[in-house]
Amino acid sequence: KFAMVAPDVQIDDGKGTILISSEEGETEANNHRKLSDFGIRNGTRLQADDFLQDYTLLINVLHSEDLEKDVEFEVVGDTPEKVGPKPSEPTSKNITNGSDDGAQPSTSTGKIT
Repeated sequence: KFAMVAPDVQIDDGKGTILISSEEGETEANNHRKLSDFGIRNGTRLQADDFLQDYTLLINVLHSEDLEKDVEFEVVGDTPEKVGPKPSEPTSKNITNGSDDGAQPSTSTGKIT
């Protein structure tokens, strides 16, 4: 649903419980477990990172009994229109002496002692 390529998903509770790992086989034992097996309830927050796309989502889990028949979940809220790598910054910066920190040459007229 979120077009993630290699996600890592963990419970955002400070313990670092990983539900899904981009490392093959690392969380395979979780595949048949329910969210409730991990203590995930209404109001739990998950963090999903896709390092290949430099893409992170915070997911708030909200329980609802009002979903349509055969609908297991629904995504609501602020969802990105286009998912993918962030566009690179323009490379047309004017770099002087190997520095691109924006520093300008000194214009002071004082005497060096």
